[in-house]
Amino acid sequence: MLLLALGAGYPSLVADTGKIAKNLERFAMAIAAHDRENPTHTAYGIGLSHFDMERLGFEEGEEVLPGITIQCDGGVTGNFRVLCDAEHDEGLGEAEEEIVEAVASRSVPGAAPETREI
Repeated sequence: MLLLALGAGYPSLVADTGKIAKNLERFAMAIAAHDRENPTHTAYGIGLSHFDMERLGFEEGEEVLPGITIQCDGGVTGNFRVLCDAEHDEGLGEAEEEIVEAVASRSVPGAAPETREI
């Protein structure tokens, strides 16, 4: 009787199959959306946070869909991302460079705005 009481309070070591099924469905939907929007890129994995990998019972490198493996990418808990062989942030580097180039090399003194009495 004591063993049953102790065992009832501990979570099982296997994740709920319903949660895993929902996540696999979301992974497949995300991969399909990625492949549809980026036909020249090849998806190879799903990036999860370490906490989510442990919570769902996945192992690093485990194949969950054909050709798709689970990878720990240090992302935030509760989110995942599709990992592929292309660089999606190519335009960000150029935008950052433009911002850096827009910084003045010398300062120009300016007048303080006048204050009005109300």
